[in-house]
Amino acid sequence: MPLLLSVTEFSPPGRGHRQRPCYTSMSCDTPFQMRFVHLDLKGAPPKVSYLSEVFPWLHALGANGLLIEYEDMFPYEGRLRLLRAEHAYSPSEVTEILRLARLSELEVVPLVQTFGHMEFVLKHAAFSHLREVSLFPNTLNPHEAESLELVEAMIDQILELHRGVRWLHIGCDEVYYLGEGETSKQWLQQEQNSLVKLCLSHMQAVASHVWAQYPGTTPLVWDDMLRDIPQEQLKASEVPQLVEPVLWDYGADLDVHSKISLMGKYQECGFQRLWAASAFKGATGASQALPPVEHHVRNHEQWLQVAGSGPADTLQGIILTGWQRYDHFSVLCELLPVGIPSLAACLQTLVHGGFAEDVKLGVERLLGVSSLEMMDAVSEGAGSFPGSDIHALVTQISLHLRSSVDTLLERNRYVTGWFSPYHRRRKLIHPVMIQHIQPEALSLLSRWNSLVQQLEAALQLAFYPDAIEEWLEENVLPSMQRLQALLQDLGEAAPQPPAQPRPGWDTGQNP
Repeated sequence: MPLLLSVTEFSPPGRGHRQRPCYTSMSCDTPFQMRFVHLDLKGAPPKVSYLSEVFPWLHALGANGLLIEYEDMFPYEGRLRLLRAEHAYSPSEVTEILRLARLSELEVVPLVQTFGHMEFVLKHAAFSHLREVSLFPNTLNPHEAESLELVEAMIDQILELHRGVRWLHIGCDEVYYLGEGETSKQWLQQEQNSLVKLCLSHMQAVASHVWAQYPGTTPLVWDDMLRDIPQEQLKASEVPQLVEPVLWDYGADLDVHSKISLMGKYQECGFQRLWAASAFKGATGASQALPPVEHHVRNHEQWLQVAGSGPADTLQGIILTGWQRYDHFSVLCELLPVGIPSLAACLQTLVHGGFAEDVKLGVERLLGVSSLEMMDAVSEGAGSFPGSDIHALVTQISLHLRSSVDTLLERNRYVTGWFSPYHRRRKLIHPVMIQHIQPEALSLLSRWNSLVQQLEAALQLAFYPDAIEEWLEENVLPSMQRLQALLQDLGEAAPQPPAQPRPGWDTGQNP
C-alpha cells in the first residue's frame, strides 16, 4: 500500500476546507492483500454525492474493495418492488456507485441476505407466509419452494446490475429460530433429519443457483452457522465446494488460537479459500454514536496475528464491517462520517502491520485532526475528511448535550433546591429564583439549537430526510425537550404582576 501524504485543496462551496489524499509508490507488507470496506445501507444510507467524496479516500487509505449490503436500498422491480425503501437508489444511481468505485479502484461485492436477517422482506404481508416462525420476520422458511424462488429472484436482480462480479455475499448469518417453525418441527421428527442438514441444504441450494446461473461468481457466507457443525458432517456436504466462509469476530480480545484452529477445521473440511471480517464501527452497542477507536484498532491487530500465525495464504482478504443497524428494526449505530477516523486507523493498521506511533501520526495528519483519542471517541477537532463537519458536531452533541442538560436539571442548586419536580407540578417558585435559572436555561437552549441547526444542514448534504429525522429524534430531541419543558414550567410558574388600579377607582385618596 502506498505511503500516505496529503495535498490541500478547496472543496465545492458549502462543504468547507478539505484535504485530498494522495500517495507515493512506496508499498508496505500486509498479510491481507484484499481489504474490503463494508457499506451497510439498511440504515442512514449515504447519498451518491457523498460516496463520490469518500471512495477516493478509501482507496488512498488502503482499501481495494467494497462489500455493499443494499438491503431495502436496492431498486428491486416487479413483485419485489415493495422491498424498496422510500429513498432507495435508482438503477442509474447504483450504476453511478459502481462507476465511482471503479474510478477509485475499489472492487465491488454485493451482499444479499438469503436466510437470516430477512426482516426487510418478511415484514411485508406479501411474504410473511414464508417466515420460519410465523411471528418473527427474521428467518426464511427453507422448506417452501417459494422461499428459494424468492431469494433467487433477489439474486438475479442484483447481479443484473452487478454483471461480472467475482463474488456475491449471500449472508446466511444468525439464522435465529431455525427449526422452530411448525413445518421444521415435523421434518425434524424424521430420524435422518437434523438442524445441521436443514441449514446446509438451504445454503447449498442458494449457492448452487449462483454457480449455475453465474459461473464466474463465487458465493461468500458469514461463517457463524458453520462454526459448530461437526467436521465430518460439514465435509460430507457439498457446501465447502460451493462457498467461501467469512470468519467474523469484532472483539478487541479476539482469541487468536481459536481462530487459527477454526481455519484449520474449515481447510480440512474442503473449503479452498477463507476470509476474515473485522469491524471499524457498529459492533460495540446497538445505539453507539461514536466509535471507540482503540477497540477497533485492537480488533485489527488481533486479526493481523491470526493471519501471521495461521496457515500461509489461507485468508484471501478481510472485510472491515461498518454496521449501521444491528438488524432492520434496531436503532442507528455510528453514522458513516463519524466512523471514518476509526476506519482510517483500522485500514492503516492493516496496511502497515500495526498501529505504531508513526502510523498514528500519519492518520492524524491525513484526517486533519489534532489527536486520535484512542481511549474513547476521536477528538472534536474539525478535521478535513469528507463529513468531518458531521463528525465534529455529532461528537460535541454526543459527548456534551445530555450531560449539560443533566447538569442544569440535576446538579444546579437553584433548580434542585427551588424548582424541583414537586415545585414544577404545582407551579411554585420564588420569583427571585427565576432570575437564577431562566437565563442559564435560555443560553443553553440557544447554544444547542445553533449546533443542531448546523448539524442538520451538514447531514442534509450526506443523507436522506428519514435518516436525519431518526438520528435527531434519537440523539437530540430527548435532551432538548427536557430543556424546553423546564422553560415552559418556569413561564407557567412565574407569578403574574399585581393588576394596576383603573383610573377613577377609589385608591383611598380624596379627589
